[in-house]
Amino acid sequence: MSPPAVEDLLRRHAPQVLGAVVRRYGNFALAEDATQEALLAAATRWPVDGVPDDPRAWLITVAARRLTDLLRSEQARRRREDDAARRLPPERWLADPPDRPEPANDSLVLLFLCCHPRLPPAGQIALTLRAVGGLSTAEVARAFLVPEGTMTRRITRAKQRIRDSGVPFALPARAEREARLDAVRHVLYLIFNEGYASTAGPGLRRVDLSSEAIRLTRMLRRALPDDPETTGLLALMLLTDARGPARVGPGGELVPMAEQDRRLWRADQIAEGVALVEAALPHGDVGPYQLQAAIAALHDEAPSTEQTDWPQIAALYGLLTRLSDNPVVALNHAVAVAMTKGEAAGLDLLDGLADDPRIADDPRLHAARAHLWERAGRLDAARAAYERAARRSMNLPQQRYLYGRAARLATPD
Repeated sequence: MSPPAVEDLLRRHAPQVLGAVVRRYGNFALAEDATQEALLAAATRWPVDGVPDDPRAWLITVAARRLTDLLRSEQARRRREDDAARRLPPERWLADPPDRPEPANDSLVLLFLCCHPRLPPAGQIALTLRAVGGLSTAEVARAFLVPEGTMTRRITRAKQRIRDSGVPFALPARAEREARLDAVRHVLYLIFNEGYASTAGPGLRRVDLSSEAIRLTRMLRRALPDDPETTGLLALMLLTDARGPARVGPGGELVPMAEQDRRLWRADQIAEGVALVEAALPHGDVGPYQLQAAIAALHDEAPSTEQTDWPQIAALYGLLTRLSDNPVVALNHAVAVAMTKGEAAGLDLLDGLADDPRIADDPRLHAARAHLWERAGRLDAARAAYERAARRSMNLPQQRYLYGRAARLATPD
């Protein structure tokens, strides 16, 4: 098996192995370290020796041996004594061996564990990618453009907080499960967004992050098939990601949706996403992910920007603003209103966001204002707004696009 194929296999097994080892030994931090060492050993040996008949059992065995070595050290002995009161009773794991065939449940438990409310969002994201996504610390650090040492400390602090919390390796009780599920979905949403539209760095997209978010959300939906918001989140990711191939030009430049070649959009993902939206919407209260997915479906099914159902999109954004005090949603609502009622109506709504500290300096606000001013023929104001947006952007292709728009307005054809 080739190294890339081995890497894919290891990434699928990583949360299953970690879950099995944590369930048996009751120490998340040490189990995570041992699992990473087992994955590294497999990545080195399997391309040469071949993949074992039962890869998961092989990894669990190696991880368990390494964890045993760690537990024999004096420091680990003290940690084990500190954790004794929080361990699962031995009869639980002896009767329920670590290689039992329930990997999906273990992965789901890990997702909830990594999104523990005691962790800050940055720690939740980092730990989810490391423990559930199977990424190395170096890979997570590269994804978020921080030094590996910084990410190591972030992950270490997150693991320490989980250890100190005493939370057992099990799904949270029903009373807190919904609140924790909101955090899980939000973390996956943030991972996807950073992959699809990177906030900083040399590229517009980080396909590894968006793909990993889709994979983990699929796993979550398989475990919770009757949860309409999880279905909506998966639909939103698929429908948005479907436009990815047309969003980046041949030189890595940004191509806005209005100028994209829609023949490059992934038709299979659009069809799957639309089907998921249609399956989710009739069930219970409609949440924000379902509404965003419905908006994405309207964009994806339209043959062009001009033929997009903007009144329906504006109405859906109106509903979304009532569900969530999110300035980005309000910004998108303003643009949709402009496409329906004219630029002046949209600019009025954008002016209402100017004093919101959450978005006042965000390049998206200035870019949206520039776009509407350009459509309204106010070219000097549009040029200045494009330049303000470019100065505030930390993404290089986005910067080049915004400065390019400003330059074209300075020298119109």
